[in-house]
Parts: sequence; structure tokens; C-alpha cells
Amino acid sequence: MADTVMTYRLVVKEVALRHGVYATFMPKPVAGVNGNGMHLHMSLFQGDRNVFHDAADPYRLSKVARSFLAGLMRHAEETTAITNQWVNSYKRLIPGFEAPMYVSWALINRSDLIRIPTYRRGREESMRLEYRAPDPACNPYLAFSVLLAAGLEGVEKEYVPPEPMETNVHNLSEEERRRRGIRTLPGSLFEAIQLAESSSLVRQALGDHVFQSFIQNKKIEWANYRSQVTDYEIRRYLPTL
Repeated sequence: MADTVMTYRLVVKEVALRHGVYATFMPKPVAGVNGNGMHLHMSLFQGDRNVFHDAADPYRLSKVARSFLAGLMRHAEETTAITNQWVNSYKRLIPGFEAPMYVSWALINRSDLIRIPTYRRGREESMRLEYRAPDPACNPYLAFSVLLAAGLEGVEKEYVPPEPMETNVHNLSEEERRRRGIRTLPGSLFEAIQLAESSSLVRQALGDHVFQSFIQNKKIEWANYRSQVTDYEIRRYLPTL
């Protein structure tokens, strides 16, 4: 699937150029409108059977699916640097644009990190989890590796997820989110780097060499970004300071 993602990005760009336009997978190319997301639909099969499905469960989720989901949630903050690896990625993960900010799951709501898409009765093979944080500018090989590691750890250790959200998380007050134990994804690349750097799961999933190279590369990117003076700062501060 990571190969397919890379091929898709290349083909889209090439076709766009042939038609005199430019296609971008930048997470947030335009302020004020929805950004580019890459929602990942994840299932787990044993032979021909989708082990995420359980007809007896109220949400049709098996114990394996719930544990996989819980693993994704437990490690959400520390894997975000991999699934959202650019400074611009965090301009997308803000309120009001259908991108998740909070570590929660739901059946219908589109404000949650993980959503359970509906499926038709008799098509149990389509039961899946939709992980909504990643953007299409990430390295899919690394992103898929850390998310699979997080989910499979949940299965191995039989993690139990919280109850699903039945309301829009963005509409809750900060106090209400705190009371419900709803955590927040990193708000910047810098914060995400710090969380990833201290994660044994991310290190193990990527291997020491890739892990260290990735963290070093992201620290350089953040340092370069911090040194820039943006148009926003010129417009906001120059006339008054």
C-alpha cells in the first residue's frame, strides 16, 4: 500500500502538469479552507475472515478491533511526528476544518481521531477503522510501520479503549474534555518531535538507524523554520512595534 501511495502521488502530479496545473499534497496549502488529509482505513484478516468484525457486538467491533483501536489511541501523540512530519502539517490539525485534534473515537462524528465507517450487512469484510490524522505528505512506509506497531501492541497486550464519543469533541469545553480524559494531539512539529524522541514504540518500529536519522532531520527542519520571519509577523507587528 505504501508503494501505491508513492505511485499515486507521482501520477497525479504528472497528469496535472500535462494539463497545465499543479497538484500538491501539502497538508495546508491555503489558510481558511480544509487541508489535505490521508485517512487510513485499517483492517486485519485471518485467512478470508475479517477479525475486526463481531456480529454480537453493539458496534460490530471484535475484541481484537477494540484492542487495536486502543493501541492506536495510546500511542497517538508519539506517532504524530511520523504521520504528520512537516511544519505545515500542524496548520491542518486545528479546529473547524474536519481534521482531528483530540484522541477520541466515534461511529459517525468526523471530529474524532478514529472513526468506524458504516458497512452493509453481509459485507463483514469491509469492517475497518479509519485513522484520520495523517496527511498525504508523510512518508507512508514510516507512517504505516508505526501505526501497525501501535495497533498490534494493543492486540498483544489486550488494551481496552474508552467509550466512543457521541458528540462533537470540538464543542466540548476544555474542562469537559479534561474530565473525560480526552487528550490532544501535538500542536506543532517541535512538540511532536519531543514526543516521538521519547517513544520506545516508535524507535522499535523504525529501527535505531532510521529513528535517529528521522529525529535529527526533523530537528533541523524545525530550527530552520524558527529562524524565518513570516509575512504574518510583518503584517501583524511591523506597523505597531
